[in-house]
Amino acid sequence: MKKKKASSILAIVTALSVLAGCGGGSSAPAATGTSNGSAVQGENKCEPVAISIMANLHTPEVPSDMIEKLLEEKTGTKLEIQWVPDGTYDEKVNASFATGTLPQVTYLKNAASLVNMRDAIRNGQFWEIGPLLDQYPNLSRLKPEVLKNTAVDGKIYALYREVPLSRQGIIYRKDWADKLGLSAPTHIDEFYNMLKQFKENDPDGNGKDDTIPLTDRNDLVYGAFKTISSWLGTPNNWGEKDGKLAPEFMFPEYMETMNFFKKLHQEGLINQDFPVTSKTDQQNLFITGKSGVYIGAMGDVSSLHPKVVEVNPDAELDVQNKIEGGPNGYGIWSVPGYGSVILFPKTAIKTEEDLNNVLTFMDQLMSPELGNLIYWGVEGTHHKLEDGKVIPSEDIKLTDREVKPYQAIQVGGPLTIEGFYEPKHMLPVKAKSEEMITENNDYLIEDPSAALDSKTFNEKGVQLQEMIKDGTYRYMLGDIDEAGFQSVVDNWLKSGGQQIIDEFNVSYSSSK
Repeated sequence: MKKKKASSILAIVTALSVLAGCGGGSSAPAATGTSNGSAVQGENKCEPVAISIMANLHTPEVPSDMIEKLLEEKTGTKLEIQWVPDGTYDEKVNASFATGTLPQVTYLKNAASLVNMRDAIRNGQFWEIGPLLDQYPNLSRLKPEVLKNTAVDGKIYALYREVPLSRQGIIYRKDWADKLGLSAPTHIDEFYNMLKQFKENDPDGNGKDDTIPLTDRNDLVYGAFKTISSWLGTPNNWGEKDGKLAPEFMFPEYMETMNFFKKLHQEGLINQDFPVTSKTDQQNLFITGKSGVYIGAMGDVSSLHPKVVEVNPDAELDVQNKIEGGPNGYGIWSVPGYGSVILFPKTAIKTEEDLNNVLTFMDQLMSPELGNLIYWGVEGTHHKLEDGKVIPSEDIKLTDREVKPYQAIQVGGPLTIEGFYEPKHMLPVKAKSEEMITENNDYLIEDPSAALDSKTFNEKGVQLQEMIKDGTYRYMLGDIDEAGFQSVVDNWLKSGGQQIIDEFNVSYSSSK
């Protein structure tokens, strides 16, 4: 065991030296991304290490190579980045996997993409990296609980790009609330009362009964439903009942949430067509002053605020997160903690030495210098620092063209990159929303099925969830009663749902 560990450490030291590219007696740098790998000493020229990457392109155009060149210079590498448009990304990954042409560093699109790759991981197509991470100073900072959510059969094969665990809360018209003598709600009864007051007491002062208190959209996850469901104590996708996992819609709190929405719909406290309302239309109701409460990502306040005050200069927005509804106090649903994951194909990385070279490069991407470069760009060009915080350039098009695409290759994020710059929010309510997003980390309702596996879920999960989604909306609109919803659940069970429950529980038992 000691011999194996010593060998691994030696390999990493070798990799550091290779990435540093420095011969002729120069010392190898620490994996912080601060060394210039293209240095030349005497007759010994430094040879850059080639690293191939496939990355998801979320912008219309391939970025300029300014950031890429700086990364190469800082890490002593020669990068080959395949930028693949978001709309065809999964298709490209699958085609490259089938032909054995995946690059050394393969970013998957999202959690669903990782699920689809699990069988290939089990079949030994990708390197297991979990036992190595502690040997890299920056990669070792990745959160064990998030890594666990990426695991396959309890083993870690992936690094991840961090996303906030829970951004959910409410954005509301504070000027309306102040006019009616209402403070920020802290209990679901107070929240209901705010909606009632916004409906009945003419908060916009136009003398008409025309306000829609809550604006919502056709999304049971990122719209209002799942957040309110959390307040009432519903599990996040799956929950434990009598020692076994069951889907959220089999818990009484889910029915309580549907009843709450049914009441809002019947009393005109929500837009009547919310099951078919788009996010754009939902936001427009709020922007134009027809609605006073928006539930979703609290950070949206920064984009909503200027549009709201353009319509009504006297408007004032506020945010709130900690609204209790169940017996256990405040809770809020959480994502698994990653937006995308990074796999390392054995077809592209042939040896442990090659793997160490690649992981050393990934470790450097998590250094303060390179982590900030990837996310914020170049100081003086894409941002400036004030009081140690970032103020992005007003030239948004420049940042979108030269920086934003590179955020897709980030490793970790603000919670795991030591010295990661915080933004300086010029809008106080935006700063407040970011504080509340961080505060949500203390009240998370996690999804126990995130790292579990079910063959039937992989094959039929999306189709079966549509069945539940349709039944949920029909119940809230009053088209079916409780018995009718139970019939939907029974049909879900017969159509493969019971197999999903059984398979998840087998996976759950083996993971304990």
